[in-house]
Amino acid sequence: MSNITNLRTVRKQKAREARRVTASKNVEKHGMSKAARVLAAAREETRLRKLDAHQIEEE
Repeated sequence: MSNITNLRTVRKQKAREARRVTASKNVEKHGMSKAARVLAAAREETRLRKLDAHQIEEE
């Protein structure tokens, strides 16, 4: 005897998989995640602060 499958569940699984595929394509297209952008911005800000701290001021 074969397994009973709920068609609604199968349809939902297909929709979820389609959303995952779309999301992964968007990540490839648009680049970094929000966490990675925030981290990169914080590192850049720290780098600029350190650079400005070592700058010699002319009188």
